[in-house]
Amino acid sequence: MSIDYLVIGYICKDLLPNGYTIGGTVAYSALTARNLGQRVAVVTSAATDLDFRSRMDGVLVSVQDSAATTTFENLYHQGTRQQFLRDRADRIRAKAIPPAWRQAAIVHLGPLAQEMDESLADLFPHALLAATPQGWMRQWDAAGRVRPKLWDERRLPQNVRAVIFSREDIGDDESRFQACARRFEIVILTDGRHGSTVAWQGEVRHFPAHPTVEVDPTGAGDIFASAFLVAFKEIGDPWRAACYANCAGAASVARPGLEGIPTPKELAQCRTTHLCDDTFLP
Repeated sequence: MSIDYLVIGYICKDLLPNGYTIGGTVAYSALTARNLGQRVAVVTSAATDLDFRSRMDGVLVSVQDSAATTTFENLYHQGTRQQFLRDRADRIRAKAIPPAWRQAAIVHLGPLAQEMDESLADLFPHALLAATPQGWMRQWDAAGRVRPKLWDERRLPQNVRAVIFSREDIGDDESRFQACARRFEIVILTDGRHGSTVAWQGEVRHFPAHPTVEVDPTGAGDIFASAFLVAFKEIGDPWRAACYANCAGAASVARPGLEGIPTPKELAQCRTTHLCDDTFLP
């Protein structure tokens, strides 16, 4: 089967007080692309006892067997999150990617915890290739406490056309955004309720967030990335694609966890109101 959208990275456990839920860029991005009508495939690394396939209905999955599954715990104190990496799967190797999937139209590299080398991008010379580099911008200490890590964007091959950061990834260091904008065709900074900023062809535009009531922002950036890439592949206009992706991301935060994945109906409504209407173009 030919693949429209391939996403590579860890499917993880996000610990809860009474168990865990499935999380990670792979889950949120793949399910969004599926609801956009794409033929979707995932390459990940996890232990054989991880039960996630029932949550990934309609998505093809290649799992590299590992002794452990990547596991995160998020602790909150006075509105501030401290993240801990409690376990980590084996790094994803190139041989885990089926040869036929290397012809996917869109390829999304979505690392969570240094699980792949940036050179994997070289395997996809003909794809619309994008990276959400948060996992290359993290390190952790012996206790698993996750902290920012300086990442050299030059490690990422230039056949990557789009790099999508979140404000959490770079903090107030705008130089990271600027450095990538000099190197890659499209660079986007998502910033929650503050919207998104897109750099393309030497121009930078800001797109205000779509109004919504926020319940849980988990995965909104990954949903934005999938919606943006699918729309950009279709129309070739990153400004309109960003308007559309803002709407998709806003729809997702109104519900918790994977329940926030926008439905096909919600995505179609975003298409009508944001992809085809000049009102939201800055």
